[in-house]
Amino acid sequence: MESFLEKFFPDVYAKMRGDSAVSNYCKFDSQLLTAFTSSLYVAGLFATFIASWVTRRFGRRRTMLAGGFAFMAGAALGGAAADVYMVIFGRVLLGIGVGFANQSVPLYLSEMAPPRYRGAFNNGFQFSIGIGALSANLINYGTANIKGGWGWRVSLALAAVPALFLTLGAFFLPETPNSLIQQGGDVHDAKQLLQKIRGTTDVDQELEDLVAASNASRTVRRPFRTIVRRNYRPQLVMAIAIPFFQQVTGINAIAFYQPVLFRTIGLGQNAALISAVVGGVVGTSSTLISMIVVDRLGRRPLFLIGGIQMLVSQVIIAGILATQLGDQGGVSRGYAYLVLLLICVYVAGFGWSWGPLGWLVPSEIFPLEIRSAGQSITVAVSFIFTFIIAQTFLAMLCHMKSGIFFFFAGWLVIMTMFIHMLLPETRNIPMEQMGKVWREHPFWRRIVVDEGDESKMDG
Repeated sequence: MESFLEKFFPDVYAKMRGDSAVSNYCKFDSQLLTAFTSSLYVAGLFATFIASWVTRRFGRRRTMLAGGFAFMAGAALGGAAADVYMVIFGRVLLGIGVGFANQSVPLYLSEMAPPRYRGAFNNGFQFSIGIGALSANLINYGTANIKGGWGWRVSLALAAVPALFLTLGAFFLPETPNSLIQQGGDVHDAKQLLQKIRGTTDVDQELEDLVAASNASRTVRRPFRTIVRRNYRPQLVMAIAIPFFQQVTGINAIAFYQPVLFRTIGLGQNAALISAVVGGVVGTSSTLISMIVVDRLGRRPLFLIGGIQMLVSQVIIAGILATQLGDQGGVSRGYAYLVLLLICVYVAGFGWSWGPLGWLVPSEIFPLEIRSAGQSITVAVSFIFTFIIAQTFLAMLCHMKSGIFFFFAGWLVIMTMFIHMLLPETRNIPMEQMGKVWREHPFWRRIVVDEGDESKMDG
């Protein structure tokens, strides 16, 4: 939004408006602008470790409440900002809210959902993120032309609306049965809740699994030390690798700067915002498709199909920009819309694969005793590499030009091979019985050992 850039980032605004000698790829290269974007992720990184303890000690529901309040405070500060420092501090509060929400919501969804529908329930998390991103793009488009240049205030302040829904919703939601038992609650109350959310009185086996998992969790005083043990090596690898790969698909680079990219290839401000809206619609729709099919097809096929789809579109985009976009001027309207189409293909691939599955799989593979620690590692890795990508993308775009898309395409090759060789299928497996998928996997079964055998090895 130009009025926002003019007020808080005048150097970027001046380069964008008037300096024709600046390369197309470098007009938005500003450390202050990237610091504004990245501040949310630095705050979220630190918040997630606090949220891990809160989630384990006080439950998933209270963690969601804390995240909602922090996000509302950040939105209010951003909307009322008088200088760039207020804007950045508002982003920090937003980051704290996101850190708490990312820690608690995927766990809540995975624990409340029946195994046969867990994928669809958890993919709803990414679907909601897509709805939020689409709403933000629509709001930006609607407020960009408000007279007086204060449309950005409306845009930033309206971020409080979804946080309000999260906060109010968490007030009325029950705690998960897993968390109730883990906190020492009445087993009878947990059984009644299980019967209610499963729609059947036949929950004895699941309840026994939860009680056994809770008893195991009480013996774990230091979950972050426990999680590095050999028996949990596969889950730890996935908790680190999956969010890392999710970020180096390049999706956040495109999502953060999609309007900037379309300005770079020659589309005007309104056309660029409309293009971002179109991408949001495609991403949200593809995530909805993922919700429908993930528990039928499984996690692995969607990962592999989406990875190949993103790889092909990235390579073609890079080729078009390398041959058609120089340092000055733009590309023809036909090529600009072809890039838009290819980005939509790319976003669709992400929307039914790495987007939702990047949250689903890590949230469902950990046993209860280290589940909060595992989720916090997943969220922390996601924040670290989101921060790195956000902090470096504009500089990389300036120096690598179209080669940046080849860079992300290379990572797509690696991550697709990783999934093919190392990720077992987790579809329809109860969370407290997930250990068997690692013991039966051709590679991981050589690493995973029984608890008794591990104790002998440690001894």
